[in-house]
Amino acid sequence: MQNSLLNTHVTTIDGEVTTLEKYAGKVLLIVNVASRCGLTPQYEQLENIQKAWADQGLVVLGFPCNQFMGQEPGSEEEIKTYCASTWGVTFPMFSKIDVNGDARHPLYQN
Repeated sequence: MQNSLLNTHVTTIDGEVTTLEKYAGKVLLIVNVASRCGLTPQYEQLENIQKAWADQGLVVLGFPCNQFMGQEPGSEEEIKTYCASTWGVTFPMFSKIDVNGDARHPLYQN
């Protein structure tokens, strides 16, 4: 994994600005997610993957995105509550980002 990825600034779903440096040495599964689409059940699947492989260094990172037909309209707090209460999500979640277009997050630029 390139150092530039680990130095990427991200904001947690709780509003803390950080980098991915704390995940150095881990295998990262970085996923853009949405709570109101046909793929929403992926939260449960991603949580299962996280639990199954965490001991071997896998970390799922969820990045909500509202760019695809407005399927993630909620606030960060609403997203966090929904994911935890409905799908049992415990893997790290981050604030909403754009994954394409001119305003796409640096995480999705390389």
